[in-house]
Amino acid sequence: MKAGNISYNGTSDIPAIVPVFPLSGALLLPGGQMPLNIFEPRYLAMIDDALCTDRLIAMVQPKHACQKSGGKPHKQSDDHPELCDLGCLGRITAYQESGDGRYMINLSGICRYRIIREVAGCSGYRKCEISAFETELSQCDDGADVDRDSLLKTFRKYLSANDMEADWDSIRQASTETLVTALCMMSPYGPAEKQALLEAEDLRTRADTLIAITEIALARESNDSGSGLQ
Repeated sequence: MKAGNISYNGTSDIPAIVPVFPLSGALLLPGGQMPLNIFEPRYLAMIDDALCTDRLIAMVQPKHACQKSGGKPHKQSDDHPELCDLGCLGRITAYQESGDGRYMINLSGICRYRIIREVAGCSGYRKCEISAFETELSQCDDGADVDRDSLLKTFRKYLSANDMEADWDSIRQASTETLVTALCMMSPYGPAEKQALLEAEDLRTRADTLIAITEIALARESNDSGSGLQ
């Protein structure tokens, strides 16, 4: 996997301990691009430290945000929430100062990882020991077995139901890998659905999961609209 100027070819290229950025509803996927507006002092410090070292940031969601209603509650606090077990590692590939104390950065997704344990952090931000997904570094999933037609059909239905437009020339020219990743990351669903997309084991499963989530959302919208007309 290449991110910016650096290629990551195996777990030996990934440090064992990385800074983590818990952010509810944020989905970074391998090969994806995530713009972030950083303003909290602890995360400004995290970006400063990352820029001085390997430029790596581990995105992860708080576990309580991904909890389905009716599930067992998780321990949580605003400053130190329990984290989901699985996240995605990114490299800072763009950086800009706003002039008012904020940083605007772009993270390029490298690979998913599983948290082994949390370790002592610094400057207010957290660090974890992780295990990176080796296959996402050493093998390429081009999405050859993705049902691209079904994905685009569902996407069209979603756009139509929400009176939205899309650049179909660009969509048709995009690779299947880029298309699946972009549609998943830009999807307007909640933290639990975003986590399900992250945890999908390959592009085909991720595309199928996105289709299923979208079909459920469309059916729910249709039922709600029908109920309102009665």
